[in-house]
Amino acid sequence: MASVPLGPPHHLVVENERVRGGGASSAAAVAPPRRPEMGDDKEMAATVVEGNEQVTGHIISTTIGGKNGEPKQTISYMAERVVGTGSFGIVFQAKCLETGETVAIKKVLQDRRYKNRELQLMRLMDHPNVISLKHCFFSTTSRNELFLNLVMEYVPETLYRVLKHYSNVNQRMPLIYVKLYTYQIFRGLAYIHTVHGVSHRDVKPQNLLVDPLTHQVKLCDFGSAKILVKGEANISYICSRYYRAPELIFGATEYTASIDIWSAGCVLAELLLGQPLFPGESAVDQLVEIIKVLGTPTREEIRCMNPNYTEFRFPQIKAHPWHKVFHKRMPPEAIDLASRLLQYSPSLRCTALEACAHPFFDELREPNARLPNGRPLPPLFNFKRELSGASPELINKLIPDHVRRQAGLNFFHPAGT
Repeated sequence: MASVPLGPPHHLVVENERVRGGGASSAAAVAPPRRPEMGDDKEMAATVVEGNEQVTGHIISTTIGGKNGEPKQTISYMAERVVGTGSFGIVFQAKCLETGETVAIKKVLQDRRYKNRELQLMRLMDHPNVISLKHCFFSTTSRNELFLNLVMEYVPETLYRVLKHYSNVNQRMPLIYVKLYTYQIFRGLAYIHTVHGVSHRDVKPQNLLVDPLTHQVKLCDFGSAKILVKGEANISYICSRYYRAPELIFGATEYTASIDIWSAGCVLAELLLGQPLFPGESAVDQLVEIIKVLGTPTREEIRCMNPNYTEFRFPQIKAHPWHKVFHKRMPPEAIDLASRLLQYSPSLRCTALEACAHPFFDELREPNARLPNGRPLPPLFNFKRELSGASPELINKLIPDHVRRQAGLNFFHPAGT
């Protein structure tokens, strides 16, 4: 079974815009406001429960509902096994005793002075390619520490473990899976970027969950995520090293969600190569690995990443041709997509929606496209608000003719689709 991916310690992600709380320890003071578009059946009442400090084997009971006249309901979780640990807390697999459903619970130490940003953002999310939050509650220990428990859907595998499987048997991932997985990564990113203005800031194989039966991919771990506001400074020491965009290495603080596009480009290259494209051993070495492939950035490219670095001198290295980075039989569409994602200038990287429309994914849009075992592909074309503002040409590329005919919808006016 896969370990559920972990984010960085919460104290490492402290930024000047963190949401101040009321300083009280009650759930009402710490829990964020209700998500307005969420149906009542998904409402989460954050309850403080006394916690047993041992995790595996104990039962946690909490109450949901009780608002707007709806009945209160007790839900109990049996903690079955720890599947991940970090300095921020733990993630464990648990079973809901009332329904028998398996869930993942991420338990993080909560600073009573602040609201938890990860919870704030997760309550906004509602997309097939983003992990869903089912419920949340607070618990306390005998030492009066407050913990936030995020109850999420359980997905048994990670893209990291899937990659490791192919590596262990000395095989490359079949191209149909590379297409299917990366397409869904970009679809999830298109949703969080365009609908909510959120940058994930830690896209990597460990944070991409895979259902081994349906091959549906879900973006998870929003511990580093943030709504980026133009003109507002952010920390640059963010994102795992191999997947860190060059502007972050250059210390940029006013970056955009295109840092996720770079990370996703690194994931695509890793799926194609069977190993990381830029395996730097330090922040500086990471830049060296990037320069070995992309060549020395021009003065203009450095200015686009971080204007403060324009006077730095770099050894002049020529770009390594993309077709030589990959093996000879690599489809040209795969190489073209990688080259459009992995650009020094953040504004030149294609958007997540543009990536979804790339010809590399045309096989997924075929009317008879199937998984290798003959089963249907997971839903790929049920776009929602992320198509708002997209050009008719882009929408035409994104929605295959056979899907449009079946749905009978006018995709040139996607509001409400």
